[in-house]
Amino acid sequence: MSAQPLRSPTLRPHRMKKEESFLGKLGGTLARKKKAKEVSDLQEEGKNAINAPMNPSTVDIHPEDTLLEENEERTMIDPNSKEDPKFKELIKVLIDWINDVLVEERIIVKQLEEDLYDGQVLQKLLEKLADRKLNVAEVTQSEIGQKQKLQTVLEAVHDLLRPHGWTIKWNVDSIHGKNLIAILHLLVALAMHFRAPIRLPEHVSVQVVVVRKREGLLQTTHVSEELTTTTEMMMGRFERDAFDTLFDHAPDKLSVVKKSLITFVNKHLNKLNLEVTELETQFADGVYLVLLMGLLEDYFVPLHNFYLTPESFDQKVHNVSFAFELMQDGGLKKPKARPEDVVNLDLKSTLRVLYNLFTKYKNVE
Repeated sequence: MSAQPLRSPTLRPHRMKKEESFLGKLGGTLARKKKAKEVSDLQEEGKNAINAPMNPSTVDIHPEDTLLEENEERTMIDPNSKEDPKFKELIKVLIDWINDVLVEERIIVKQLEEDLYDGQVLQKLLEKLADRKLNVAEVTQSEIGQKQKLQTVLEAVHDLLRPHGWTIKWNVDSIHGKNLIAILHLLVALAMHFRAPIRLPEHVSVQVVVVRKREGLLQTTHVSEELTTTTEMMMGRFERDAFDTLFDHAPDKLSVVKKSLITFVNKHLNKLNLEVTELETQFADGVYLVLLMGLLEDYFVPLHNFYLTPESFDQKVHNVSFAFELMQDGGLKKPKARPEDVVNLDLKSTLRVLYNLFTKYKNVE
C-alpha cells in the first residue's frame, strides 16, 4: 500500500508570504505616509524658519521681499538682535540726534527706515550738518524721483567721507529699500564725521539673516554685522595725532606728559586752593576746566553759566561744552575731543584738551 503523498508544505509558506506581502504593503504605505508627513512637516518648519524673519509685521522686511528672483538676495536683522539693549540704544541715540539737528525744520523722525528711505530727511540733515545747500527737488513722490534725490545726497556724503577712509556700506538701493543696517552704517558715519554731541554705544553688533534664491530654492545664512566699535577707533579713522603715537608706541613717556600737565594746571588752580592729582577723573565733570579757563584768561566766570556741583551726565557734558566755548573765545581751535569723551573718563581726550591749553598758556603766570 503506497503511502499517501504529503501535502505540499509550500502552500502554507506561500500563504504566509501573501499575508506578509499584504501587511508589508500596508505597513509600507503607512510608513511612507508617516515619512511623507515628517518630510512635509520638516519642509514647513524649514519654510517657516526662512520666512519668519520676512514677516511683513517686522519693520525691516516688506511683502515684496518674499518674492526673490533667481540669484537675488535680501538681508534682514535677526529678531533676537532687535531686542538687544545696546542695539535699541543706538537707534534711540541716532533718532534723538537727528531730531535735535532738525528741530528748526519741524521734522520729527520716529522710525529710521520709514522716515529716511526717500532722501528727504537725509537731505535736510546733511544740509544742516555741512552748512551747504544741495541742488535737489524739495518734494519727490515717484520712486525715480526719490532715488535721484538719494543719489545726489549720497554722492555729497561720499565726497565728505571717502577722503577720511570710511568704508561705504550703503547705496541708493539699500537706503531706498529701507535696509536698516545700511541706514545705521550711514548715520554712524555721519555722526562720527560731524562730531555729533552724542555718545554712541560701543561694540554694537547684530545677527543678520541673508536670504538668497538659488535654483528656485530659498537659502539662508547668518552673519554678524558690526555697527560700532569704540569711539576712539571710529574717530581714529581720520584723526591721528601725537597722542595716538604716544599711547601706541611710547606709553612709558605717558607719565612724564601727565606730570607736566598736572604741574601746569595746579600752578593756576592752586590760586583757588584747588589741586589736581588725577587728570582723567578730576576734569570729567567740567568744573575745573571752566575755572581753569577763567584763571588763564583772567576773568570771573558767573556761577549761573555752569553747574558747580553737577550730578547728571548731561550737566557734566554742559560744563565741558561750556569750557570748550570759552577756549574758542580765547582764540583756541575747536577741541578735537568730544565733551562726552571727557565726561566718560577718556584719558586721551582729556590730555588733548589740556595739552592745547598748556601749549598756549604755559608762560602765563
